[in-house]
Amino acid sequence: MSSSRSGYHHGDLPHALEAAAMQLLADKPAGEISLREVARAADVSHNAPYHHFSDRRGLLKVLAERSMADLVAAVRDAIAAAPDPASAVIEGGAAYIRYAVEHPNGFDVIYDPTVCIPGEPSETMAPLIAELEELLSAASVSAGLDEQSVTGVWGLVHGLATLCAAGHFTLDDALAAGADALSRMLPS
Repeated sequence: MSSSRSGYHHGDLPHALEAAAMQLLADKPAGEISLREVARAADVSHNAPYHHFSDRRGLLKVLAERSMADLVAAVRDAIAAAPDPASAVIEGGAAYIRYAVEHPNGFDVIYDPTVCIPGEPSETMAPLIAELEELLSAASVSAGLDEQSVTGVWGLVHGLATLCAAGHFTLDDALAAGADALSRMLPS
């Protein structure tokens, strides 16, 4: 018990719990992760998570927020590294698809409507959603697409990401299909 108590009193309980939860999320769907399991993984008492998460839904919200932050960072980095506006749209879409395939449980919890209720995002999730929308919109508009087409870009990459993560396409096929479709959408 002393290791649990020392873990609990180490002063960074929130970080330890979130890190443990994210590690569990890498191997299993969010819906299968319990607060007790997070406590075990963080080597703290079974009641410790209740000091940080209000309940299991609070845990799932944090998993969705942390996953969304990672997705946004991947898309942001890909767009920033692209050599031109058209490439930025294609590479941003590819990063989105790759994230879904490499982190399927994280991707699923981001878009779980019982965790992040559409139209009612948490205070942490709202700016992340806005940033992802702005990244995709700015890249698309810079490449010559109109605002209406931005929804199509997001829908295309989200659909490919979801299907690929579910095993319907290989990653290479999804990336090629995304690049081809996005190239066709972009003005010459």
